[in-house]
Amino acid sequence: MHIVVESPIVETPRVLQLRGLFDLPSQATSRIEWNVHLPLDAQPWNIGLIVGPSGCGKSTIVRHLFESALAEQRALESWPGERSLLDAFPAEMSIKEVVALLSSVGFSSPPAWLRPFPVLSTGQQFRARLARLLAYCPQLAVMDEYSSVVDRTVAQIGSAALARTVRQRGQKFIAVTCHEDVEDWLQPDWVYRPTENAFRWRLLQRRPGITLAIYRCRAEAWQLFHAHHYLSSKLSPAAICFLATWQGRPVAFSAWVNALTKKGGKREHRTVTLPDYQGVGIGMALSTFCASLWRGLGLRATSTTTHPAFIAARLRSRDWRMTRRPSLATTREETHRVQLRHAATRLTAGFEYVGPALEPALARRLLGR
Repeated sequence: MHIVVESPIVETPRVLQLRGLFDLPSQATSRIEWNVHLPLDAQPWNIGLIVGPSGCGKSTIVRHLFESALAEQRALESWPGERSLLDAFPAEMSIKEVVALLSSVGFSSPPAWLRPFPVLSTGQQFRARLARLLAYCPQLAVMDEYSSVVDRTVAQIGSAALARTVRQRGQKFIAVTCHEDVEDWLQPDWVYRPTENAFRWRLLQRRPGITLAIYRCRAEAWQLFHAHHYLSSKLSPAAICFLATWQGRPVAFSAWVNALTKKGGKREHRTVTLPDYQGVGIGMALSTFCASLWRGLGLRATSTTTHPAFIAARLRSRDWRMTRRPSLATTREETHRVQLRHAATRLTAGFEYVGPALEPALARRLLGR
């Protein structure tokens, strides 16, 4: 496509002075043009990336090439005023579908889902926009200024979560941004750089790795995480707590208590990942590590969860075995109704860790024994 943008130049004293200062030629119009060729029909794809510095023509090119898609998406710029974020999604979507979509793009904080869009953090708004865009635009979703308003760590983690979601749903998504740092995390099928007028297909690669440092910590660390837990902000006084950090920043917390069953062992009590780091499996990795620690000490490690993202992750994992399908508390479990009273009103699934055990000496050292 040959794209031409012209605008008249109104001759004013300042314009004339500028011409003199920089020896600019006298012209009646300002003209910019591009010859763009994106062979998107040449092979199947899910994710595209248009990237380049500000002023290189990204937004102009996108408006010309994907005008119909953008016109459909303009209505999504407004959000329901004081109503919950959940009410901004299509009426035909079930609550389970909305929850699954929000979780899949890395927005896994049920308490925050009840809030209106304007009161969410910048990172949460970024994830919410992505989820809503995918919900309303199943054929092609295009986001201009992609990740421009969020911290670069949030942008990278969010890109990895988005990429997985788009491919799982079989959709098409194009990110338009001036930030080169999202490419390795977004893993696009093609990249176009307007500055060089260069288009290239790329092979799918592994996203950059995330190396967690895990420590045993005091219960006070829970204060950083409790507001993001989907059940309760309370922590058992008997809990043994662990903190995961990435690049020196706290990212996830996991607490374990004694299991109230005949088989004994340890039971997962609370596991929370901070919102900016959700969607790439950090919580699951921390939970699995803690379970391997208990197994290294000869203890059984179990977990009961209701969060759909956690259930789905454990079903995919070889390290966890489902011991109870999603259900309400059984009559036998009512003997522990003080601990399980929440399970009488919501579905929970039970799991047992069956993966490799952590080296016992390392497990004892981590626990300070």
